[in-house]
Amino acid sequence: MKRIFDIIFSIIALIIFLIPILVISLLLKFKEKHPIIFKQKRIGFKKKSFDILKFQTMVNNIPTQTGNFLRKTGLDELPQFINVLKGDMSIAGPRALTDYDVERLNWNNDFYISRWDVKPGITGFAQIYGGQNKKTSWFWDKKYVAAGNVFIDFTLVMVSFSMNLFGKTKIRKMIWAEKDLK
Repeated sequence: MKRIFDIIFSIIALIIFLIPILVISLLLKFKEKHPIIFKQKRIGFKKKSFDILKFQTMVNNIPTQTGNFLRKTGLDELPQFINVLKGDMSIAGPRALTDYDVERLNWNNDFYISRWDVKPGITGFAQIYGGQNKKTSWFWDKKYVAAGNVFIDFTLVMVSFSMNLFGKTKIRKMIWAEKDLK
C-alpha cells in the first residue's frame, strides 16, 4: 500500500508542479548558468547508496539568489519525486543521510540498524519537528520506523506542505503552541 501511495502521490505532485519545475529549470540554466540538477550519494534502504536528486542551489558552496528561494520554500526537493518513482526513496521516512552524516552521528553500528529498515523520505517526523541534533533525529526516526503507515505519510505530507506555504516556525508554533521554536 505504501509503495502505491508513493507512486500515485509522486505522479500527481510532478503533474501539479510541472510548470514550476520548468520555470525553475529555465532560471537555473539561463539566468544562473549552472547545471539544473544536483546529485549526491545518500544512504537508503538497507544501507544501499543512491543518487539523491535536487535542484542545484549553490555554486562554490554559496547559495545562489534562486537557490536561496528554492531552499527556503523546499522547491529544491521537487526532483526527489523522481527518486520516489525509481524506488530509492519514499514520500515519508527518515531523512536520507550521506556517508559523512552517518559517520558524524556515529550511526554506523547495530544500535541504529532499524533506521535502515525503511526507505528515506522527502519528508518525515525529524524534518517537521526540527530534529537537528543526533538524539532528536534518532527519536523521530525510531518513531517513524515503528509507526509509519500511509495515514501517517499523508499527515506528514500535509504538514510539510503547510510549512512550505506558511513557514516552518509558524506551523511548529501551531503544533506545540510554543513561542521560541525556530
